[in-house]
Amino acid sequence: MSGAAQRENPVLEISDASLHRGDRELWSGLDLTVEPGEFIAVLGPSGSGKTTLLRSILGLQPLSSGTIRVAGEPVHRGNSRIGYIPQQRSLAPDTSMRARDLVALGVQGSRFGLPIPHRGDRAKVDRLLEAVGASHFADRRVGLLSGGEQQRLRVGQALADEPALLLCDEPLSNLDLANQVAVTDIIDRQRREREAAVLFVTHDINPILGRVDRILYIAGGRFLLGTPDEVLQTRVLTDLYGTPVFVLRAGDRLVVVGVPDAEPHHDHGDHEHGGAA
Repeated sequence: MSGAAQRENPVLEISDASLHRGDRELWSGLDLTVEPGEFIAVLGPSGSGKTTLLRSILGLQPLSSGTIRVAGEPVHRGNSRIGYIPQQRSLAPDTSMRARDLVALGVQGSRFGLPIPHRGDRAKVDRLLEAVGASHFADRRVGLLSGGEQQRLRVGQALADEPALLLCDEPLSNLDLANQVAVTDIIDRQRREREAAVLFVTHDINPILGRVDRILYIAGGRFLLGTPDEVLQTRVLTDLYGTPVFVLRAGDRLVVVGVPDAEPHHDHGDHEHGGAA
């Protein structure tokens, strides 16, 4: 689909959405419109509902109320307009599948029945391998690859259908700095060249700092939506959490201190764009 056609509708529209887990409200009254090519970071402590939000967009978790539309259509499972990149989790060393086979699952995965190779599939897999910098280990067994190499392949899978929306669920976790930069560059190139919108769940915004347009910060059943400069402030986060939270600058990094029930390393960086909600 051309960029002009994509702009007929926002890539993602969330309207007055709420979600409960048992008796606990994760968030409510959530409104979010994401345009083609926009990069939004989703932050918040563990259990705040960040991953659950992605599951709702994927059609795997029904909302308690409200609506979600992707490219103008209601959410549903198996939407080829959405690419999903999970956390890096190492595959077993004895996994016999080759790197190209893992990417091929993304190419063939939307078909019904067994994934039977079609004419042109190999060429498409080769293009995806090249796009994520994996051509040189395409025929190696995935279980023998490093975590960063395996994560490149997962990104390749997610890009197979040229999605309008990329959902990234902490895709940099467990990666070293060099691989964090490499994976981030691949994702960012997709949004610049294809105008794919990006919703990027993370606990550390620093590796994606220069790419972020807006931040959706979820905590304690409440949320804020705005630019990094608007959201990552001592006053703003203290109000969100209802307890003193401090945003400290350490060089080009922002470190959030005093967040209740958060991971020990809850770091953020600085940048800009949006309006606090």
